[in-house]
Amino acid sequence: MTETLTLHTYFRSSCSARLRIALQLKSLPYSSIPINLLKNEHHDPQNTTLNPSASVPTLIIQPPDPTQPPTIIPQSLAALEYLEETHPEAYPLLPPSTDPISRATVRTLANIIACDVQPVTNMRILKRVAPLGVDRTAWSKELVEDGFRAYEEIVAKTAGVYSVGDGITLADVCLLPAVWGAERVGVEVGEFPTIMRVRGNLEGVEAVRRAHWRNQEDTPEEFRVGFEGGGGGQ
Repeated sequence: MTETLTLHTYFRSSCSARLRIALQLKSLPYSSIPINLLKNEHHDPQNTTLNPSASVPTLIIQPPDPTQPPTIIPQSLAALEYLEETHPEAYPLLPPSTDPISRATVRTLANIIACDVQPVTNMRILKRVAPLGVDRTAWSKELVEDGFRAYEEIVAKTAGVYSVGDGITLADVCLLPAVWGAERVGVEVGEFPTIMRVRGNLEGVEAVRRAHWRNQEDTPEEFRVGFEGGGGGQ
């Protein structure tokens, strides 16, 4: 018997997409439980009991022994690190431990996305900004562009096929959903040529396409139209 993985997710959540991409790349079967952010389901007790931040994603790991309590990880970067540490042989998402500099670079890039880019596209943050009288889309766009400039400056020196060399890493797993979100706030991603090249390479990977926000069980039908992705999640 093996552990059972369950992911609380929302089709357009970039943090959820990080986990979906990693799980698909590692070929780890999981069950999805959609949490509709527009219906405020993330504030329901069923979710907040597992995720005190009232957010998604939440990764739940049930051990093979059903009498043992599950492990609950309510933050995407921690969940990604968990998957890497427990399943390192299944599509490694970090460079080998013999290359600590590259590992640090991957983590630096992942944190630029997680700390500088994603928060300013977060629905909860944007709702707080609106009463201040600023154009929240323009505010978000400018800050995302700042984060992408920092990312671009680094990957212009480290990228091969992907952000750090020729293998997909945690940096790429974080980057691609951020690109999808950036386009929704009007960022011209073409202004960042290395990011655009890496993005194109990532979207050509079948496992990544299965994790695309247009291809989830909770994706509304109107967003699926014209999308030629692979099959849905497990």
